Amino acid sequence: MEGIIMAAQLMLGLSILVGVHEAGHLLAAKAFGMRVEKFSIGFPPKIWGFQYGETEYSFGAIPLGGFVKITGMIDESLDVDSMSAEPEPWEFRSKPAWQRLIVMMGGIIVNVITGIIIFVLMTYSQGESFLTKEELNKHGIVAYKLGEEIGFKTGDKILKLNGKDYQKFSDLINTNIILDDKSYYTVKRGEEILEVSIPKGFLDKFADKKKYDGLFIGPQQPFKVGRVIIGSNADKGGLKANDIILAVNDTTTNYFADFKSILARNAGKEIKAEVKRESGSTELLNFEVTEEGTIGFESMVTLEFGHADYTFGESVSKGTAQAFNVVWVNIQAFGKIFRGEVSPSKSLSGPIGIAQMFGGTWNWTKFWSLTGLLSMVLAFMNFLPIPALDGGHVVFLTYEMISGQKPSDKFLENAQKVGMVLLLGLMGFAIFNDIFKTFF
Repeated sequence: MEGIIMAAQLMLGLSILVGVHEAGHLLAAKAFGMRVEKFSIGFPPKIWGFQYGETEYSFGAIPLGGFVKITGMIDESLDVDSMSAEPEPWEFRSKPAWQRLIVMMGGIIVNVITGIIIFVLMTYSQGESFLTKEELNKHGIVAYKLGEEIGFKTGDKILKLNGKDYQKFSDLINTNIILDDKSYYTVKRGEEILEVSIPKGFLDKFADKKKYDGLFIGPQQPFKVGRVIIGSNADKGGLKANDIILAVNDTTTNYFADFKSILARNAGKEIKAEVKRESGSTELLNFEVTEEGTIGFESMVTLEFGHADYTFGESVSKGTAQAFNVVWVNIQAFGKIFRGEVSPSKSLSGPIGIAQMFGGTWNWTKFWSLTGLLSMVLAFMNFLPIPALDGGHVVFLTYEMISGQKPSDKFLENAQKVGMVLLLGLMGFAIFNDIFKTFF
């Protein structure tokens, strides 16, 4: 069932983003009097469609993209036979270069606008929940495996980031910080003050979800029992909502990370827990731990999170900044890939990886957050100067506008073929890479 929900969210998200992207091309083309023959969300074979005016609108069976076929344009259809005739006034090739440039930029522009709108509305409707520096340092951090490898220890208190004060925990794990090899943390460990730096190669490990779970530090989380799953080992052992688990097998469990660690070591065994009831009394309870290292309850973190709501004007500013930060992060990441500092196999994801990002439960907040992020990523990827992508067309049109000379149809045809081979190769690599990361 989780796999179906992941796939459904991926297909809905991609359909929205591809639909608005191709609509950007279509609307710009029609605005300049160009004939649009086809508008498709998804690639052939066609599942369903209808004709409206001069344009056929359809859905394709392969939901990994889409296309708009504009008369007189060399595109992925490679329909070059019609190019030998004299251009008609409604054809793409007969229009001025600046109009053709706007048509090719239309999809990118609409994706950027869509991403900004989603980020703005999410900021306005959801506000921001955060863990302050003061609340974080009441208990310190938990250092996961990757965090321990670079020098953190559970219980560390982080005083500064890159030599400056910070406001909230999310500042410490910001993607821009992780991408910067010069980032470092000032840490208090007991009475000692020391520095922990982000080392070269860190992003490769951070992207290795299988080995490191995409985590390196987190807040120490005091907790109490939330919902107890009916029929679970926790329920059978007598655990109740709002109980506080003080110790397991005589080992103190002040934090949820301690509790999970003890359960993992005792998977498949019986444990004895000292539990403080909501009334204040304490009891000793016995539980069977599953082979997965669980007993069957949801935890409630007792850290005090702050929350900020924003006016619409503030949301426009913050949402727009968040949207363009996605683009900046992608530019930085691609730079590291091209410099050989990051492995493409660990940092790039295809449709399977994106589906896993959505997760196996339907959460509209997460869905729209990821859809907004993917809209900005799609805009960035399409702007890359690769033939067959919008960015490739933009390069050729810019050359034409500057030089006054239009590239030959044969050159554009061959460039389109090269671009399609590159894109198919990249797509094949991404899908294979997803499968390898998931199953091996």
